[in-house]
Amino acid sequence: MPAAPRPPHPAVEQPPTPGWVLWLPVILLVLDLIAEAVVPDAVAAGFLLTALPVVAAFSYGPVLTATTTGGALTLQILLALRAGHINEQHHVWVYIATALSGVMGTALSWQRTRQNRTLLQARTVAETLQRTVLRPVPDRAGGLRVAGLYRPAQAEVLVGGDLYEVCDTRFGVRVLLGDVRGKGLGAVRTVADVLGAFRSAAHDTPDLVDLADQLDRAVLRDAADRGDDELFATAVLLQYRPGSDCVEIVNRGHTTPLLLADGTISPVSCADELPLGLAHLGPADARSKPTAVALPPGATVLLYTDGVSEARDAAGSFYPLAARLAALGTATPDRVVSFLAQDVHTFAGLLADDLALLALTPE
Repeated sequence: MPAAPRPPHPAVEQPPTPGWVLWLPVILLVLDLIAEAVVPDAVAAGFLLTALPVVAAFSYGPVLTATTTGGALTLQILLALRAGHINEQHHVWVYIATALSGVMGTALSWQRTRQNRTLLQARTVAETLQRTVLRPVPDRAGGLRVAGLYRPAQAEVLVGGDLYEVCDTRFGVRVLLGDVRGKGLGAVRTVADVLGAFRSAAHDTPDLVDLADQLDRAVLRDAADRGDDELFATAVLLQYRPGSDCVEIVNRGHTTPLLLADGTISPVSCADELPLGLAHLGPADARSKPTAVALPPGATVLLYTDGVSEARDAAGSFYPLAARLAALGTATPDRVVSFLAQDVHTFAGLLADDLALLALTPE
């Protein structure tokens, strides 16, 4: 049986409170006690504790904030008693101010905790929906070993304008990897439309070119619905029949796939087709046929978006994908993907564009 899919993103968790925030109330308390020790005995330094409940509200929950308020009041009274000023009017007003600060701090802490819970729930729902759009890459599919990487340019989102899918169908394994023009929610909508069309048509459309044409029509419909005449998506489709010594590839305006075999890196020469959504549909006999690519034993096909090839370093130089892979040696899918995941980040730092790649090799 195939191995369980690996999730491309970690589960959503509530970000931990920074350690320095948790220590703020303690720091304020220590400062107050130091002031109490160095100032003259006639002065009570407990005035600093008035702010303690509000500071605690940013670090702790409402119960602990209320407890901190009680502790601050108690310490203020003890310090005033030590100085002999416990009943003086300005001290009484300090006690009142601390109590009011405690009420406001407790309310603030309750609201902060409530908002955090609501935000966590919303992020969990968003992650579930996004995982439905962009499913995890399986380790194996129909005689292929597969490894993939998806890294959106915006760290706070899970799905950007890049897309991929691996479907095991009666026609063989069919793979899609693409890149939608634009960013934001509009791009995510197009990603969902293209993936939905591919998942449906991949199981019922015998011809790979016809399958690409159906994706083209999906992008055209989306463009018409949105009134966007410039909407398009680049895509590369791959098909592998179990036991075959080659793969078929249809490239619609996408970056050129690479073949890693026998220690060499070579681009896969495909027909020059327009991207999806640019109305290039024509008579069936006028359209290009899929490109058959021979797979020597141990060869790996690498599909990637321009988030890899156009990643830039601090000097503005593009990431030298083929040269970096040539120095890698072993070309198993897992090795290729793990290497690029680290190497692109080391080369370019923060990404300016979404990044997606799939590496595939026959078992």
